Amino acid sequence: MAKQHLDPQRLPIDAIAGEAALAPERLRADWLRTRLARPAAWEPELPEDLRERFPKLRRAAVLIPIVQRPEGLTVLLTQRTAHLNNHAGQISFPGGSAEELDSSAIETALRETEEEIGLRRRHVEIVGVLPDHITASSYLVTPVVGLVTPPFELIAESNEVAEIFEVPLAFLMDGANHQRLSFELPEGAGRRNFYAMPYERFFIWGATAGMLRNLFHLLRA
Repeated sequence: MAKQHLDPQRLPIDAIAGEAALAPERLRADWLRTRLARPAAWEPELPEDLRERFPKLRRAAVLIPIVQRPEGLTVLLTQRTAHLNNHAGQISFPGGSAEELDSSAIETALRETEEEIGLRRRHVEIVGVLPDHITASSYLVTPVVGLVTPPFELIAESNEVAEIFEVPLAFLMDGANHQRLSFELPEGAGRRNFYAMPYERFFIWGATAGMLRNLFHLLRA
């Protein structure tokens, strides 16, 4: 039997998370620096059931690049090319698998970001990390948060990245824009719940939306 392809954009919306948007003062670079350095008590949302399904996880890291634009902070995201084996066509943060020579998850995130979109590390100020996130492709991903200072040049790695774009942080840090969806797993394995944050023609969902939800929880705590 052919494997069915999940199109999350065709799924009905189960609910809207609905938490209040972050206050404007929490959407500034100085607030992010302070909060990531000294986080308040908060509870991450993590797909722990995936740890049971994938006992052997491969290490990876992504950069959550928050760009300091004059009109306000934005989050830089990529759309993956359609032919990739994992997460083809999906919206993601730049990043990838850890290599033996990487000294840390931060090094992995910076190296992979430079390789994927050409963003030089001299433009990135690392301000913290979020809890590790397990993906359905059996990766244990460390999200690394970085403030990015323009001007910078980007060059997409054509084999992996179809498009690079930015979304206002204010949009992503508003619970009214966080949709909850779900679908049935094959062979009666249960139901998978996930978040989506559609923005213009881009459908942000899955692990990327999950990591953004945790950034939201950390900043609103």
